[in-house]
Amino acid sequence: MSEFTGQTILITGGGTGIGKATALLFAKHGANVVVNYSRSKAEAEETVAAVQELGTRAIAVQANVADNAAVVAMVERTIQEFGRLDIAVNNAGMTHIVPYTDLDELSEDKWDDILGVNVKGTFFCSRAAIAEMKKAGRGHIINVSSIAAATGRGSSIAYAASKAAINNMTKAMALSQAPKIRVNAVAPGVVLTRWVAGWEKYTDAHKDDTPLQRLAQPQDVAKAIYALACNEFITGEILSVDGGRLLNV
Repeated sequence: MSEFTGQTILITGGGTGIGKATALLFAKHGANVVVNYSRSKAEAEETVAAVQELGTRAIAVQANVADNAAVVAMVERTIQEFGRLDIAVNNAGMTHIVPYTDLDELSEDKWDDILGVNVKGTFFCSRAAIAEMKKAGRGHIINVSSIAAATGRGSSIAYAASKAAINNMTKAMALSQAPKIRVNAVAPGVVLTRWVAGWEKYTDAHKDDTPLQRLAQPQDVAKAIYALACNEFITGEILSVDGGRLLNV
């Protein structure tokens, strides 16, 4: 029997990048998968098909994680379909690219967009998942943060601030939900996804400052999520997945 046979994992932003890699890795180990998407319907359906080819069940569910009612409905759909929710990966995220020196460009609307998805969305999804996990007396929340939370560097000040908030939320929820429910986070550096397409000047500089001399692939982050899920004596952890990049900050 595989590690997660019969369990259900919900992955926000699950159709592409880190989310897709995580879906496929857990499916290989027996998990049924709920692939959440906001706009990437075709990609989400492709991920569902790839999971099904591995022999487990999967569904795609559209929901904007910044909309609490949509999140609650997504979790209800998960329970209706699979009867349980064991792991929730809060991977959905967004940003606006704004130079740090241009404070006026970082408008209230941009702050609302970033905090709505990255911070409120992480909280809404965690809250809805935990409500179901408590009924079963067990569960695990894994948030996708960023080393921007520690460095203050990234696509915008608001983005870095949102990831710092996720780190704090992870620790607060780990304390408040123990001992039955664990809450952890992974904090990648630059990951080679469609997010960084066209940013070669930035990504090359990041790679040069990374001791392992490469950028992360989505599978690198998925493996870290999987490792946290496997170890039942870890909670409140922020696991950097950055090839040692923080050593050079």
